[in-house]
Amino acid sequence: MPLFPDGPDRYLQVVSILSRNPFTGETLATFDELSDEAVEIRLQRAAAAFRRFRETSMTRRAAWMKNTAAILDDEAERIGALLTEEMGKPVNAAIAESRKCAWVCRYYAENAETFLAPDPIETEAPGSRVIYQPLGVLLAVMPWNFPFWQFFRFAAPALMAGNAVLLKHASNVPRSALELEAILLRAGFPEGVMQTLLIGSGMVAGVIADDRVAAVTLTGSTEAGRAVAVNADGAIKKSVLDLGGSVPFIVMPSADLDRAVSTAVTARTINNGQSCIAAKRFIVHRDIADAFLEQFAVRMKALRIGDPRDEATQIGPLATKAMRDEVAGQVRDTVSAGATVLTGGNTINREGWFFEPTVLVDIPEGSPAHRDEIFGPVASVFVAENAEDAIRIANDSPFGLAAAVWTTDSVEEALFIDQLETGTVVVNRMVASDPRLPFGGVKISGYGRELGPHGIREFVNGKTVVADT
Repeated sequence: MPLFPDGPDRYLQVVSILSRNPFTGETLATFDELSDEAVEIRLQRAAAAFRRFRETSMTRRAAWMKNTAAILDDEAERIGALLTEEMGKPVNAAIAESRKCAWVCRYYAENAETFLAPDPIETEAPGSRVIYQPLGVLLAVMPWNFPFWQFFRFAAPALMAGNAVLLKHASNVPRSALELEAILLRAGFPEGVMQTLLIGSGMVAGVIADDRVAAVTLTGSTEAGRAVAVNADGAIKKSVLDLGGSVPFIVMPSADLDRAVSTAVTARTINNGQSCIAAKRFIVHRDIADAFLEQFAVRMKALRIGDPRDEATQIGPLATKAMRDEVAGQVRDTVSAGATVLTGGNTINREGWFFEPTVLVDIPEGSPAHRDEIFGPVASVFVAENAEDAIRIANDSPFGLAAAVWTTDSVEEALFIDQLETGTVVVNRMVASDPRLPFGGVKISGYGRELGPHGIREFVNGKTVVADT
């Protein structure tokens, strides 16, 4: 199966989109942005495909989804190499991403029918029930940091529910975007049910406004989320937003300190620190702050930086030069405001877009590391007097995606679970998404849920049926 399925829209193109290697800076491929005419062809195709696809049985959809999972598992090393080359992800993590996508595909293939089974409601009419039907063509605006996972955690439930999907992926991962379409076609999904739109952000509003598009989902920055929300609201269309996160990682005196520190390093540096659910603000009880910081700074400094294709590499380059420079600016401005650097703090003078693993303390209010999300391997450490103070610091953020708490005190645990203003709280482990559990945030981290039984019901019509039969 060729990477680029044939179609007339392939020839109606105008503006270049680049795929570049973050490790070398090399341009890997150049693609042309779809013209308005090409987008129109794809919208027509999606609408027609949806009308047919919604009539397919859940059994048939599940078979195609299981085929998708098999490809993602069997070709994980090839896919992983693509992700590493296009956005700098360490190769072991890239291979794991492909296998996790296989997991979510199998999860929904095996459970979608149960999740969408009619709900009987007891009323005077014996046939009262709620049934779940697909909404139609969905637009997915996806980010570059997990090019496959972010797509499949939305697409697996959306497709199993009978929707069609248009993918507008981040412009720096066009090869990944086209590969996603190719994989689903190879798995048996009908042509037009999932299509990639190689377009810039300026064309997104027009696609959202199109009457053939029923709803939109976005994973990305708060700024991008605001724009999509405004456009979807204006068109009176459903939207789900998974936006940024400044995840607190709270460590209390009763915690296993060595395990907490080890996990803290991993939690801050997953995906080279470029993850919305990566721990970013480390809030440590005063009684153990010195011991935590001593170990934490040493382990962050010891991380192996280098070629992301090397299995021994722990930190690869950031995805683009602009992103590396933004992280450097945020650290520089935080230090200028009065913060102290325990380790790192600089770009690395070598080929590729690298930034040193960094630990900051004494962070002033109003500085970038205090309130903003830093999308790189930079840890902000705060000292708390007690559990209530830790909660205050954690909640002093516009974000509310997730939080990690380290304590063996059951009273503290209950307090944190109740009081932290986040969509997820994990205890004595790092935050991670799981196909079986709903995932999403509050505050400016977005709204709606993906994954679990909740995720598949975001893009369906819960139709009430009242029948005297």
